[in-house]
Amino acid sequence: MKSLVILGSSGSIGRSTLQLAEAHADRFRVAGLAVHRATDTLLDQAARLGVTRLAVADPRAAAELRPRLPPGAVLFEGSEGVAELAATTPADMLVCALVGMAGLKPVLAAIDAGKDIALATKEVLVAAGGAVMRARAARGVRILPVDSEHSAIFQCLQSGAYEPFCVRPAGAVPERRAEARIRRLVLTASGGPFAQRPEVDFDRVTVAEALRHPKWAMGRKITIDSATMMNKGLEIAEARWLFNVPAGDIAVVVHPESIIHSLVEFTDGATLAQLSDPDMRVAIHYALSWPDRAATTLPPLDLAGHGQLTFARPDSRRFPCLRLARAAIDAGGTAPAVLNAANETAVEAFLEGGLAFSGIWHCLEAVLARHAIDREPSLEAIFAADQWARREANAFIGASRRMA
Repeated sequence: MKSLVILGSSGSIGRSTLQLAEAHADRFRVAGLAVHRATDTLLDQAARLGVTRLAVADPRAAAELRPRLPPGAVLFEGSEGVAELAATTPADMLVCALVGMAGLKPVLAAIDAGKDIALATKEVLVAAGGAVMRARAARGVRILPVDSEHSAIFQCLQSGAYEPFCVRPAGAVPERRAEARIRRLVLTASGGPFAQRPEVDFDRVTVAEALRHPKWAMGRKITIDSATMMNKGLEIAEARWLFNVPAGDIAVVVHPESIIHSLVEFTDGATLAQLSDPDMRVAIHYALSWPDRAATTLPPLDLAGHGQLTFARPDSRRFPCLRLARAAIDAGGTAPAVLNAANETAVEAFLEGGLAFSGIWHCLEAVLARHAIDREPSLEAIFAADQWARREANAFIGASRRMA
């Protein structure tokens, strides 16, 4: 029996995790739940699974929930409360499915408390990968990837007789010898709704069009990131830290069918790939069950039914977010945190109708150009850079509105 704390239980990853926990109640027990402000969903989930330790990140929503708490329930309030829930709830694993930088403090708190992490919030490693991976090694915990692409790489590396860096005990294998087996990692990308539509005018894309993903059912923010292909840029940064592989050795290929979830090319010329239907429950279940491959009721892959699988190189001219992400990763220091914060701000503005779709990457470019990079940042400097970037992005968005 593995006990879980689930952060972001009202989102798509959180709901899928709860489905698996309920379907395999003999193997998983949910000990804590956290949401941003979806309190009705939280109460329903808590009642259904018998969970008494709850957290609500939004202070106003938490205050409104307090009188409605069932007997025996404990409520943790605000972002600090979410981190406290993550740290103090007796559990084996934290499942982090929060949106963006909101996941960083709870993940660090859970690591410090000795919990393994099933990580769906890639921004945690984008912004502070060095600090998180050092903390992981110091406490001897594992970070299990939940993103389908990183889960695929994780599985392929193990099939190649390689213990992935994100679960390797500190000092177990000299890093140079272990990573020397890898020639490159290849992340697959669906391409979102626009990769195969060269006629689209990005200045006029509507929110509804950008949210119409052809393969995956995801949250709004990650769906827009897929539409701009920023998602792949963030995934390069995440893979760089999870697997201790230079960003220059991480490639991206567009694969619209989303059946091959990523590949690993080894130095002996072999390339291994992981295949499954585009269903996040496959990757979630593997992270929860690792190191076992426990049986599930998920349907098997029908390759003949899918037919042809296709691949193409990403078009960085049409999707400049990929280029901007690589530039920020190469610059290092606080640059990835600034990129991530500006992107979160710009995506939110687009979803609210305050910025054109193409304005997302124009905003990122402008904010990055104004940033003075701290090459060896402390955790406090990373948080400060995050807040600076949000202010700069909001200033850019405000100026864009006035000019429209």
